[in-house]
Amino acid sequence: MPVLAPGLTWIDLKFRGRPDVIATAVASSSAGVVLIDPGPTSCLATLEAGLETMGIRLVDVTHVLLTHVHLDHAGAAGTIVRRNPRVRVLVHELGAPHLIDPTRLVRSATRLYADQMHVLWGEIAAVPTGNVEVVDTRAARLDIAGRRLEVAYTPGHAVHHVSYFDLLSGIAFVGDAAGVRIHGDYVRPPTPPPDIDIEQWIATASRIERWAPTAMFLTHFGPSNTVVPHLRALVENLTSAGEWVRQSLAAAGSDEEKARRYADYVEDELQRHLTEDERRPHHVGAPFEVSWQGLARYWRKKGI
Repeated sequence: MPVLAPGLTWIDLKFRGRPDVIATAVASSSAGVVLIDPGPTSCLATLEAGLETMGIRLVDVTHVLLTHVHLDHAGAAGTIVRRNPRVRVLVHELGAPHLIDPTRLVRSATRLYADQMHVLWGEIAAVPTGNVEVVDTRAARLDIAGRRLEVAYTPGHAVHHVSYFDLLSGIAFVGDAAGVRIHGDYVRPPTPPPDIDIEQWIATASRIERWAPTAMFLTHFGPSNTVVPHLRALVENLTSAGEWVRQSLAAAGSDEEKARRYADYVEDELQRHLTEDERRPHHVGAPFEVSWQGLARYWRKKGI
């Protein structure tokens, strides 16, 4: 497994059999094992196999830290707890109810993914209330499994998004708060409904930068060592995408037509920056039309 720092590694979950799409970070010591964003249950066998190469079993895991509860990040949490009832699952207070009762989360995701839900995510099991621990971003510090972590509230992509900063290594675990960067320097803002907020997301980028991390770890995908240029590229691309969608709302055509045109816009951006092989992982997750929906909802909530 690739090493981030002493006691910190990560696993490529090979989502849908493809590399470079979803990654899980692993912190391990004699005091315990922490998974940060364990991914969906559809990838749980790959996660277990990766842990086994480190000499770790699922029953050795003591904590699961979630940046947010979207299924590509947290879908396996309930299944992991069922397999290992001692695991503590840490999440923002606004995400906790969706772990305990994922009915609304599943219903919302089904509107986007329809009959592909099980293929994409596998089982979405509830996490028992007793295993859920709400992260207090005001206290802002955790001592878990031999590591000291600062916690920050980092909304914009999701209203319940948090990020974790490992004080020893200087690595920030940022989920989707720093966007998607798979190859090269291009940073794509993933903007699914319902919680996109451009202003909050820009503030989040500044919040992460204030940590002055040595690197960021992204669920999509892996470590990014050029923190400041990365975050500034995110803000630039998020602002441009938001403006494209704002203008599209006043244009002719149905929402479906506008979403398809937005997908073409994103594809053009990828082609400007990445090779064909480098673009492939971007197409494995949610279709780009979904990102139009999230930004359109944002503008409509503002009355535009």
